[in-house]
Amino acid sequence: MTTIRLTMAQALVKYLSALRVEMEGGSIEPYCGGVFTIFGHGNVAGMGEALWAERACLQTFRAHNEQGMAHAAIGFAKAHMRQRMMAVSSSIGPGATNMVTAAAVAHVNRIPVLLLPGDTFATRAPDPVLQQVESFQQGDVSANDCFRPVTRYFDRISRPEQLLTALPRAIQVMTDPADCGPVCLALPQDVQAHAFDYPASFFELEIIRFRRPPADAFELGRAANLLKTAKRPMIVAGGGVLYSLACDGLRAFADRFGIPVVESHGGKSALPWDHSLNLGGIGVDGGLAANALAREADVVFAVGTRLQDFTTGSHALFSKAKLLSLNVQHFDAGKWSGTALVADAKVGLEQLTAALGAWSADSAWTTRCKVEAAGWVNKVTELTTNIPAAGTLPYDAEVMGAVRDSLNDAGGDSGKHDVVVCAAGTLPAELHKLWRPSLPGNYHMEYGYSCMGYEIAGALGVKMARPQQEVIVMVGDGSYMMMNSELATSVLLGQKLIIVVLDNRGYGCIERLQLNTGSPSFNNMLDDCIPEGGEASRIDFAKHGAAMGADAVHVKNVAELKNAMVKARAAQRTQVLVIDTTHSRITREGGCWWEVGIPEVSQRPEVGEAYAVYLVAKQDQRV
Repeated sequence: MTTIRLTMAQALVKYLSALRVEMEGGSIEPYCGGVFTIFGHGNVAGMGEALWAERACLQTFRAHNEQGMAHAAIGFAKAHMRQRMMAVSSSIGPGATNMVTAAAVAHVNRIPVLLLPGDTFATRAPDPVLQQVESFQQGDVSANDCFRPVTRYFDRISRPEQLLTALPRAIQVMTDPADCGPVCLALPQDVQAHAFDYPASFFELEIIRFRRPPADAFELGRAANLLKTAKRPMIVAGGGVLYSLACDGLRAFADRFGIPVVESHGGKSALPWDHSLNLGGIGVDGGLAANALAREADVVFAVGTRLQDFTTGSHALFSKAKLLSLNVQHFDAGKWSGTALVADAKVGLEQLTAALGAWSADSAWTTRCKVEAAGWVNKVTELTTNIPAAGTLPYDAEVMGAVRDSLNDAGGDSGKHDVVVCAAGTLPAELHKLWRPSLPGNYHMEYGYSCMGYEIAGALGVKMARPQQEVIVMVGDGSYMMMNSELATSVLLGQKLIIVVLDNRGYGCIERLQLNTGSPSFNNMLDDCIPEGGEASRIDFAKHGAAMGADAVHVKNVAELKNAMVKARAAQRTQVLVIDTTHSRITREGGCWWEVGIPEVSQRPEVGEAYAVYLVAKQDQRV
């Protein structure tokens, strides 16, 4: 047997650089798009030397924050519909635990990312080392054990030969359509440098080809029979439609059987915004047409969705309908006692098409849904082209309209070029209702974990995956302050972003939730948080963006924003556009109940009133 003597870190990097994947359409690409790292003790000697040696085959990217670089890797994988991934390497201690939040983002959203945190010495000879977390009860525990509950697969490589089983298993998990998610291989710093005679065949890898599991015959028949009973069916499209590359199949299925489609955050862009049967976003932040018709649907066909509470209105929005779930992951397919159809979304839709034969939804229902969909399109146009009165701050919808329509002014094709990226606050609700994506993936929302600070870092990964598209970050001042360091990384790497900062001077979204549940305004808006001896906040986001290396401007109104967007599109480096907005106005059309725990006992009568409303709303919940 031919062997190659390598350190464990060298073998790991060599293996990653050899991985290839067959993309949709047949092209062969590197599966690993590169390695983000911030070197420190625990990875600079072992992994650092290995990455330098393979730099011609596997690029290394320097970041400014470990959580941010992991978010960028997530954005890259999601923009590639999970067909490619990136690895992230950190030092031990805080470098590693900084990535735990990002691991949770990837876990919730079912996104592949390979986490390679440094670890303490396997020999324990120098214990305790700098940054080591010591357990008084368990000698084999380190800070990296925090990754166990937020990864799909966790392993600690305590001997170099363990890589022979652990690394292929890690790749298997990340490429499995059902179990896809983050993987953590904790790498003790001494083991990274230990050598082993690895079989040469270990690095002779087959091209990765993604499996598409078909439906079981019994489940398929049961699902078809259930749909055939429906007169008013509705499809809920989730992220699984995009990850399965099933968007064309969904469109064909909806057209053939006359079934309207509503979209979760994960599924938005599965259909073009102007498709005649696309009712738009569904749920707590869904549109008027989608939510109104969801309450009348008799069968809800959930395709590739986790049925998160925002999608289902805490399971009260279509609680009277029968539920059919097509999902590649049986855990999701079996939720809420629905009828499960476990299969790849693309294959499952094809199989159902054949099984349904000449059946179709009631023609009056299909016609009505098309009318309502067209009406909602007109309403979105009205909301996003409104000009605020003089002296009135704009709200998010008016900002979005200016951002979107600036593409026409710049001579582009509106909706087909931009990717919008967002994650938390008020903006996800407004974007879910009002943004108009025409192509799959042009709406990139992290709303599974709703992680403040994902926006700029995630967008960096999106831009690396889709360099030919304009990547626009819509971010509130609160999320911007949570994490903005990868703005500088985007400049460093030459990955241009357009970052639109909507400054409402606080956590406006949470303040509204606070008021709506009966509590007074407290600890959310910056002007309300000044203690005795403190000062009013005077953050200048444009100056900050410029200090980070971007071109930056603070615009006075929506008209100035639109003009600034045209210039930003023509620029070569990252742009930061700041506009003051109000948090008191939102899009009232649409929406539905969302369960939030309200105190049973309070001195405030407003809380008691909110609790009474809460009890009434809970009666509509699916049980």
